Order: sequence, then C-alpha cells, then structure tokens
Amino acid sequence: MSHAFWGSPDSPARPPLAEDTTYDVVVAGAGVSGLLAAVLLARAGKRVAVLEARGVGQGTTGHSTAKVSILQGSRLSTIMDHHPSPLARDYVEGNREGQAWLRRFLEERAVPHRTTTAWTYAVTDEGAVRIAAEAQASQAAGLELMRGVGTGLPFPVKDAISLEDQVLIDPTLLVDALVAELEEHGGVLHEGTRLVGADADGDGMRVATDRGVTVHAGRLVLATGCPVLDRGGWFGRLTAHRSYALAVRGVAPPDGMYLSVDTPTRSLRPASDDVLLVGGNNHVTGRGPDEAGHLDDLAAWTAATFPGGEISHRWSAQDWHGPSGLPYAGPVVPHDERVFVMTGYAKWGFTNAAAGALVLAKRLLGGELPPWEPAWSTWSSADLRGLPDLLVSNAKVAAEMVAGHVTRGPLQRLTSGSGDPAPVCTHLGGRLRWNDAEESWDCPLHGSRFAADGSVLDGPACKRLDL
Repeated sequence: MSHAFWGSPDSPARPPLAEDTTYDVVVAGAGVSGLLAAVLLARAGKRVAVLEARGVGQGTTGHSTAKVSILQGSRLSTIMDHHPSPLARDYVEGNREGQAWLRRFLEERAVPHRTTTAWTYAVTDEGAVRIAAEAQASQAAGLELMRGVGTGLPFPVKDAISLEDQVLIDPTLLVDALVAELEEHGGVLHEGTRLVGADADGDGMRVATDRGVTVHAGRLVLATGCPVLDRGGWFGRLTAHRSYALAVRGVAPPDGMYLSVDTPTRSLRPASDDVLLVGGNNHVTGRGPDEAGHLDDLAAWTAATFPGGEISHRWSAQDWHGPSGLPYAGPVVPHDERVFVMTGYAKWGFTNAAAGALVLAKRLLGGELPPWEPAWSTWSSADLRGLPDLLVSNAKVAAEMVAGHVTRGPLQRLTSGSGDPAPVCTHLGGRLRWNDAEESWDCPLHGSRFAADGSVLDGPACKRLDL
C-alpha cells in the first residue's frame, strides 16, 4: 500500500539527539499536537525541545484528511450522551478558539488553505435519526447549524446539517510552518529520537531516549497519541482506531467537506480541483481482520459513486478515542505538574490540538486557564460519566486476553500473514495480529503497532520487537 497522499514537509531532516542536555520543556511527538504546544511555549521564552521517534508529521497528522472543522459528525450528541450541556458548550467554545488561533497562524505564515462548508449527512433512515440528535445537541451546545439536504453530493441524502466557513489544509504544510516558527523562537527538533522512559528528577524529569542520551526537563509533554509512559493507566482509558483513505484523481470533487453518520462511515473532501479524498471503514486497531478488505470496499464504493477516477494513493491512520467523547490536555496523573498529556481527539485533532495547546501553555506559564478548559480536563468527575464505556472497552481487552492473545513466551519470527504462534507486544504481551493492508503487526489490546522489521510504529509500546 502506498504512503499517505500528503507529501513530506519541506523542512530538512533534523538530527537525532546526540548528547545529554537540559531544557525547560521537552515535548515527545512532532505531530500537530506537540508542535502547537512547543510553539506556544517557545514564543513565551521557554527553552523547548521536541523529540520525534520517526519523522516530523509522519504519524496521525500526516495521515489525516485535515479537516479543521467545528462540525464533527455526531461528536456533540456523543458528548451529550455522557455529559451535561455545559461541558458540550465548553467543547464547542474550545474548538472555536482553537480553530481561530490556527486560522490566524495560517494567515500570518501564508500557509495555503481554503474555506468551505462542512456537512454531516445520512443516507439511511437510521442515520437520519442520528442527524436529528446531532442537530438538537448542537443547538444545546451553542453551535448554530443549517439543516437541509442540498449537499451537492452525487447521491440521494435523507437528512443533513451544515456549517459554513470551515477550513481545509494540507497538514504537511502546516507542520512545516510550525517547525519554522518553533526554530525562529529558539526551540529545537530532534527526529529519530524515541522517548523510552522518564523518572522524577527534583522538580523536573529525567527523560531517557533510545539514543542512549538523557534530557533533563523541567516539564514533559506527551503528545504521542497514547502516552508512551504507563503513568495514570492511560492505555486502559483510550481506544485506538484505524480508518482508511484513498486519493482519487481525475474526478470533480464536491466543493464541501463531508462526513456520514451511517455505517460504514464515508468521509469526503477535495484536495484539489481534480483530486478527491475518500475515507471511512473505521475499526478498533488489531480487531479488524482483513484490513486490505476495508480498503477494497472503500475503493469499490468510490468507483461506483465517482466513476472515471484513478486511485493514486491508499493509506490508513490511527486515532485515539476517550470513553466519553471529550479530549484531554493536562497532567498525566492528578496533582503532578511535571508530566502532561495531549490526546483523545477522536479524529478531530486540528481544532482539538490547538485548543489543548492553549490549555497547556496557560498551565505551564502560570496563566489563568480558559473558561472552557473543563472539557479538556484529564482528571475530573466528568470522566466518571464515561466509566460504563470504559468498562466495556476493557472487557473487550479482557476477552482478547482470555482468548489466548496474551503470551509470556519468547518472541518468534514469522513471515507476513503466517499463522500461530505470533509475536507478542513489547508493551503488555498481547499477541499481535498481522495487518495485511499496512504489512504491520498490530496489538488488539491497546493499539501498539510494529513494522515488519520489528520497529515501533505506534505506542503505547516504545520497545521494538526482537524478531
């Protein structure tokens, strides 16, 4: 399968960390989330270093469809299933501020972007019920939407809601601009440097890396999707999801950005005047047998719906979902202001990451937190409302373990797609499953992923397979 549609950032590769050093703040993860936080802190005069295990923007950021939208499918009705309307209003307001900050940055740095209408639509009667629920939840949360089916899509729609003046970007252009901004304010980026551990060091942290060198940090920010440190049990609070995407050339894309509420989900956006991006077929990582079949299904739907196009790229992405629909930006454990986490964006990382970065910057710089911060709180009573979903998620993990998918024996080298026994995850010993679309080993327990050569692709694992 080809790489993601978006190219690599224009900025040259940054060297790995080569010697022990000290910074005010170390950020692990050079996706949009970590870079936004790093830029805000560097602007305020902090000495900031970003450590990236692979290359800048090569994780979820570079594999996204990059919709910077406050209309987010059925997200608000999901939130309001678990929380009172004030928290949903906080979520909307935080997304507004995050989007506004990002738009100013795009304009100031002359990063190409376009505005268009975002649509959430349904093609089934069941989906139409969900549209009605989302419209009601949006009104309660203070988000004024349009209702109607004039979507411009080339197929019948049962119901739809829309929001004008939303933003589409190329995420690698954004990442490149953020790296430039970071370095202009004295921050540094080290690629090819994986955080593998961190211990208390007085009022700060001692950060260990796979390069054999150590960074002393006053504060540590984990912007790695699932936190790669097991503090706070975050691997049990989050669920990893994979979804699939295609780039189709030679078609005239509909002008807006679109997301269905039906199953399987369909996501659409233009990348140019003759390139359409199509996404969908979400499933929990490691629990979607025949991943290549998900791509084939998406390709078949695309060919039937937008005939005459040519698929130029196929890829998939990993996103992290919390138990109750809200994102996180705050201390990784309660009452400890040394290690912070940013995660749980559930496919809406651009507005959520910008808002989360604003929250963390206030925390680390000692400013007054935004009034909408409770929607990003990492430890609050609101989390307890997601406990039932969290128990269901962990029950499925337990089922995988009972079914024999946790192994404590030695790792065994297997060829791609071979049968039992399989390698085991270096995080908590889950038996890995071969992903025939990505040619990777995926863990059904907590979403860690490994390349065919054993290198880590996604955490919470931070140690490679010994194949």
